[in-house]
Order: sequence, then structure tokens, then C-alpha cells
Amino acid sequence: MAVIGNKKYSKQIEHHFSKYPDKRSAVMPLLYIAQEEYGWVNDDGIQEVAELCELDPTHVKSIAGFYTMYSEKSKGKYWLQVCTDLSCALRGADEFHKDLKAYLEVEEGGTTDDDLFTVEHVMCLAACDNAPMLQCNFHYMENLDMEKMKAWVEEKRAELQKELDA
Repeated sequence: MAVIGNKKYSKQIEHHFSKYPDKRSAVMPLLYIAQEEYGWVNDDGIQEVAELCELDPTHVKSIAGFYTMYSEKSKGKYWLQVCTDLSCALRGADEFHKDLKAYLEVEEGGTTDDDLFTVEHVMCLAACDNAPMLQCNFHYMENLDMEKMKAWVEEKRAELQKELDA
């Protein structure tokens, strides 16, 4: 059953197709849609993007595998990518990254037991002047410290608890 090809994403898909002279050129934005829907680029998402773009699934999988912005394994609801490049490290990013993993009780690339948070380091998100910083589901969070981060984490956990209680 096609999920990303359904009405939920039809306007987005048509928008991306309209920007390119060939459907195949829309493969990368459609991979983002698949990742948004499934939380990662899984085999179903690969197949659906391949069908929509009229490409072989192996070709789509090779594109998803080449670019680091696509995840080929399941992640938590919040994918926390901490920039630890040299400029950010000089502003405390390494220590922040280490403390965040310890606080969430995960190893590098690990996901919390509640499936909310996955933490990993990345190289250069181009926001060195606002480090420590991270990218959460492709949105920047800058000028961080552990106090701010703990408050944000607990806010997200409280939101989940509200959803579960409802």
C-alpha cells in the first residue's frame, strides 16, 4: 500500500514534480517525504519513491545510501545530530555531546528506550558561531547548554506522556 503517494502528500509530491523537467529529478525531495512519514528511509519508502519517480529501487537506495541526510535505520522521534567539528568543539560541543549521551543514557548513534531520541555527532552544520548546537529533524537548535537541553528533553517527554494519557 502506497503511503507517501496517498492524498496526505499529494500536493508536496506534485510541487516537487513541477520543479523538474523529469520525474526522476524529484527523487531526493521525495526521499525526504518518505523519511518524514516512516521516520527513516525504509524499504517501503524506497519502493514508493522508485515507483513515483519511475526508477529502479536499487538506484533510489543508492542515492539514499550516499547522502548522510537520509537515515537507513530506524531513529527516535527526535534525531539529534550534534555538530562536533573543530570550530564547534572549541566552543564546547564535544563536552556537550558527551553530556547529552550520558543524560539520555545512550551510546553514539543510540536511541533512548522510549524511542524518542537518537543522538549522533556530525561534522559541520555551518553554525559554528552558535555552538554548541545541534540539528533536530533538520531544524537547528543553537547556543545550547545542558540546562536548556534537559528542559527541552523533559518537555518532549511530557508531550509524549500527554499523548499516551489521552
